[in-house]
Amino acid sequence: MIGHRGASAVAPENTLAGLEAAVDAGADAVEFDVDRGLVIRHPGQRPTGLTLERALDFLAGTAIGIHLDLKLVGAEAEISALVEGRGLGERTVVSTTSARSLRSFARDAPEIARAISYPRDRTGAGGLPWPPKVVRGSVAAVRPYVLARIPQLLAAGHAGVLSMHHNLVTQATVRAVHSRGAALIAWTVNDPARILALAGLKVDAIVSDDPGMALRVLAKLNGS
Repeated sequence: MIGHRGASAVAPENTLAGLEAAVDAGADAVEFDVDRGLVIRHPGQRPTGLTLERALDFLAGTAIGIHLDLKLVGAEAEISALVEGRGLGERTVVSTTSARSLRSFARDAPEIARAISYPRDRTGAGGLPWPPKVVRGSVAAVRPYVLARIPQLLAAGHAGVLSMHHNLVTQATVRAVHSRGAALIAWTVNDPARILALAGLKVDAIVSDDPGMALRVLAKLNGS
């Protein structure tokens, strides 16, 4: 289970408090946005006062995984230096829609896992409360295209992970990703029924604004 922008349902997103909340919830990993200037915020978000350096310093003292969602291109060397300098390379995955950026990490910091994100969501529209009928129609229209794109996406970014909006995740997409030896992360899921459905599809990780809630849902599924 991955906490989204920390644990943004229970603490301000992309802040130190959000990271702490994800750790306290028992999340397996914590995701947060890295923007220009290596500050932690989503583009358009007000400054949070948190830098990548400070976030990594805090997380270095925990056992939690680190998921850096990059909102910039061209700072791969700086990011790698900050991660590797703290011995966090093997605990970190970088995700981005830029295949070129991922290829830079593959060349210069291969121990950092790479996730290609799909689809690109420049405006945050994926998080809006669209009517279910609209969502179902849109998803049905693009799913065949997504299946055809999976090999290209993974190959273009030299990626071992596909980070995909949960509405696009089906048994067929999971099978297509796993058949290429890659992992699939589904984002961002806050509905208990959908969390259970994705777990049943055997996705490798689920991103949620409330990782504590999501973990409780999964615990009931596993009878613990």
